[in-house]
Order: sequence, then C-alpha cells, then structure tokens
Amino acid sequence: MSNLLKTLGPGILFASTAIGVSHLVQSTQAGANFGFTLLWAILLANLFKYPFFEFGSRYANATGQSIISGYYKLGKVPILLYFIITIISMFLVTSAVGFVTSGFMQQLFGINSTMLTVSLVFGVCILILITNNFKILDGLIKVIGIVLLVSTLMAFFMVLGKGQTANVDLFSFDSINTVDYFTFLIPLMGWMPTAVDLSAWNSLWTVERIKQSGYHPKLKETLFDFNFGYILSALLAICFVTLGAFIMFGIPGKSFSASPVAFSGEVISLYTSTFGPWAYTVIAISAFSIMFGTCVAVFDGYSRAMSATLPYILNKNENSVLAASDNPTAEQSMNQRAMYRIILLIIGAGAFLIIYTYQGDMKGFKKLIDLATSVSFIIAPVIAILNLKLVSAKYVGEDFVPPVWIRILAYLGIVFLSVFTLFFIFKDFIIS
Repeated sequence: MSNLLKTLGPGILFASTAIGVSHLVQSTQAGANFGFTLLWAILLANLFKYPFFEFGSRYANATGQSIISGYYKLGKVPILLYFIITIISMFLVTSAVGFVTSGFMQQLFGINSTMLTVSLVFGVCILILITNNFKILDGLIKVIGIVLLVSTLMAFFMVLGKGQTANVDLFSFDSINTVDYFTFLIPLMGWMPTAVDLSAWNSLWTVERIKQSGYHPKLKETLFDFNFGYILSALLAICFVTLGAFIMFGIPGKSFSASPVAFSGEVISLYTSTFGPWAYTVIAISAFSIMFGTCVAVFDGYSRAMSATLPYILNKNENSVLAASDNPTAEQSMNQRAMYRIILLIIGAGAFLIIYTYQGDMKGFKKLIDLATSVSFIIAPVIAILNLKLVSAKYVGEDFVPPVWIRILAYLGIVFLSVFTLFFIFKDFIIS
C-alpha cells in the first residue's frame, strides 16, 4: 500500500488536465445543446484514445524516460513533428484554458477586467512552477480534484432524483440543427478526455514522480495510477453531460453564452439550481479551483515537454542527449531547469497575447476553444501512430509490451481518429 501511495499522482494530474475545458466547457455544452445525442462520441473518444495515453505511462515505467526520448529514437522526423505539434498547440491550449479560468475568476470575485484576471491567473501559475514546486502542484491538484469530484457526483445524483427540467426526449434529433451538431462534434472529441499529444505529459509526470519519491514502481502500480485518473475523468464527463442535458436541454431560449464570464455563471447555475442558492460560493470556488488546477498543469506540461524536446532538436550528438535525459549531471539539471523557466515565461507571454486579441470579440471565447480543440484532434493520429510504435519489444522490452487487446484497440483507435480527421477536413462538402 505504501508503494502505491508513492506512485499516485501523475494519474490525478492527468484527470485534472482533462476535467478542465473538455468537461466543464465541452461536455456541459454537449448536454445542454444536444441532450444525450453526443454521448456516443464522448464514450468512443474515451475508449479509442485510451491506449495512446496508457502507452505514455507504460513507456516511462519501462525505460525511466519520457516518451519524448522515444520520439527521438524513432528518428529526426518524429521528434521534429512532435516539436512542431507542440509549438502550434501550446499557445492555443494555454490561452483557451486561461480564458476559461479567467471567466470563473471574474464570476467568483466580481472582477470586470478579463486581462486583469488573466494576468493574476498566469502570474500565480508561473510563480508556483518557476520555484520548482512539483510537490505543491501534486498536492494542490489532489485537493482540488477531491472537492470537485464530490460536488459533481452529488449534483449528478440529485439531478437524477429531480428529473429533467424540460419534458423532452434526450436522445431525440428532432430539434437539433444538423450543421451545429457536426460543427460541435470535432471540437468535443478533440479534447475528450484531452488532446492525444498530451500523452507525453503522462510520461514526464511519471518520471518526475519517480525522482520525487525515490521509488520506481512496478508496471501494474503505474498503470493503476493512470487507469484511476482516466476512468475518473471519463465518468465525470458523463456527469457533466447529464447536468447540461437535464437542466438546460429543450428549454426555449436557454443556451450557453459566448462570453467566458457569462458562461462560467451559467455553469455554476447548473449546480445551484440543484443544490439551492446557498451552494453558490462553494461551487464557484470549486469550479474556479479545478480550472486553475488545469491551468497550472497545462503550463507545467508544455514547459516540461518543450524543455525535454529542445535538446533533441538542438544537439546533434544522440548519445549525449539520451544520456542527459536518463541521468543528467548537476550542470545539465541546472540547464534543463533554466530552459524550463524560460519556456514557462514564453508560453505565458504568447498565451496572454492570444487572449488579448480575442477578448474584444463577443464570440472570441468560443472561437478560441473550438480552434484549440480542433487542432488537437487533427494532429491526434500522428501521435497515436508514434506511441503505438514505441511500445513494441524493440523499445520497451518483452515484459512491457501491451496485451493483445490493447494493441487491437490501438489500431482501431488510429482508424477512428483518422476517419474523423478526414471528416473534419471535408465536413463542409459532406454536410452540404
């Protein structure tokens, strides 16, 4: 039991990252706007993306390195592809998460300035991470996760007990606009439960947890931690869809606002309409906390990913780079830490500029979320193929190769992601 406790952490960090935008924003909107008609997409996205996130944790346990080192071992093209993918997504994703977090902060504290709240959120996130406090991040996410888990499960069961606000068929397509339905489909699956390229974060956090605890867990312990976080995030996605569907779907004129501040208030009202007005402060704090936790995790994940990737891009000596990633010297560790801090500041500045650009647009919040999630889905098949290749016996050893059923699921997942990526590219022709 004590060894398992030393292992727990990366899976909960993963769940926190997932629960943010894909759950509070996308899943809740899916239920409110489309009832349960998008539930199949949420379930399939969780099912078919599972292997590729699991492979990140598996690779880290087997090798003691992040899966980013695996991309480098596959050749120059894979590591360059991952680098480009990360550059494209890190500013978009961080700004999208920061925009949502800012909205919940404004709702909680009654602040009217978006850029002020974004500055405060980003400033505190950077302060926590720049001081090298992974332990604080780990503990913070666990507490926040427990609070939101309990409040969401309570709201879910109370909503089921009360029944639907509107007496409509939650599985009916009769009142649903086809264009709106398919336009929302790809952004929903893009971050359900989260972007596939974030599987590298699982491996980075697993390696960091091993360093922090001084204990290298057995594979089954690492996978238990990951599976716990993954299953939890999938169940919570269903809960958020249910809250949106039961309370908002089918009510004329009732839909979510394109403004992040108004949207956050509407999400909180889903809970207060169930618990009563007395719960407003508790739920507002919980919702803001989970979004803040997601924001910290996103800053940390991208900064770790880029500081792990850049040495492979800049250094031509393969052996020296791999040796540094496996067992860095004191000087190499200091250089990695300095690079992490610089990247942290760059991400913050870039995301801040994107939010500044979009914040004057009444629909900027929705545009930013849809853009970030769509980009994540388009690049998913590339990362999926790389991750599958890296859990072969050649890279992890015979004892760590995934069982047959997971490999089969991975092949089906690549087909699933590829088909929907093609659908997204040609959707204008298909829908019309």
